[in-house]
Amino acid sequence: MRRDQKYTAFLDLHQGDKAFVMPNPWDAGSARVLAAEGFAALATTSAGAAVTQGLRDGAASMTRAAILSNAAEIVAATDLPVSADLEDGFGLAPETCAKTIVMAAEVGLVGGSIEDATGGEDAGVMDMGLAVERIAAAAEAAKAHQFVLTARAENYLHGRPDLKDTIARLQAFEAAGADVLYAPGLPDLDAIRAVCSEVSKPVNVVMGLRPPFYTVQELSEAGVARISVGGSLARLAYGAVQQAMRAVLQDGAFAYAIEAMPGAELMGLMRAQPTPRV
Repeated sequence: MRRDQKYTAFLDLHQGDKAFVMPNPWDAGSARVLAAEGFAALATTSAGAAVTQGLRDGAASMTRAAILSNAAEIVAATDLPVSADLEDGFGLAPETCAKTIVMAAEVGLVGGSIEDATGGEDAGVMDMGLAVERIAAAAEAAKAHQFVLTARAENYLHGRPDLKDTIARLQAFEAAGADVLYAPGLPDLDAIRAVCSEVSKPVNVVMGLRPPFYTVQELSEAGVARISVGGSLARLAYGAVQQAMRAVLQDGAFAYAIEAMPGAELMGLMRAQPTPRV
C-alpha cells in the first residue's frame, strides 16, 4: 500500500461508529505479530522504544533520530498505517515541531502526536500560548505532508488533574488545526465523556496505563474514536520475561516455556529477508 493510501485509510478509521484499537508495538517483530492479528493500524511507543535501548522514557533520553529510526523499522515491517509518539516534538520552538512532522512523514509515518509537556527534568506543562503555537506549526506541516496530527494535553500525567484546563487546551489545539485530540491519564469514564462532548475532532484514549480499564464498547459509547495502549504491551512482555526467569532462579524449573509462542509460529510471522526502509 502506498503512503497516500495508508494516510486515507488511517483518516477513515477515525470516522467509524465504534472506536478502533491501535496497539503499540515497540519494534519490527512485535509489529508483525500485531499486524497478523488483524489490527487496522499501529502506533509506536516512546516508552517501548526507550526500553529496547536500555533507556528511560522521555525526550531527555531518546533523541529524534532514535525515535524516527525505531518508527521507520515498524513502518517497514508491515503494510499498515503507522502513527508515532513524537514526544514534545524534540524542541520548544514551533518550527522544530514542524520539522519533526516533516521528518516523520519522510520515514513513512502517516500520523504522530505532539505533547505539551516540557520534556525536561522539571516534568512541567507548557504555557498554553506556546503549546498552541507549536500545534499550529505542526498542523501546517502535517497538512502539507498527508499526516494525521494528534495533539496531546499532558496535565494528568504531570500532577495537574485539571479537567477544565485540559479541555481548554484540547479545544485550542483543535482550533489550531490538530486532527485528533488526546489527554492521557484521564481519571474515569465521566472525564472521558466530558472531553469527547466538548470537542468536535476525534479523541484518542489510552488503555493499559493505569486502572480503571474500560471496554471498547464503553469507550465507544462515551464518544471515543481511537484507543491506544501505550507502552503496556512492552511492559507485559518484559514482565513475562522477569517472572519466567525469577521462577528459574527460585525453583530451577522451566515451565514458562509451555506458555511461550511456538517457534514455528513466531518465525512464520517474520520476514524471510529485510525490507528496505521507506
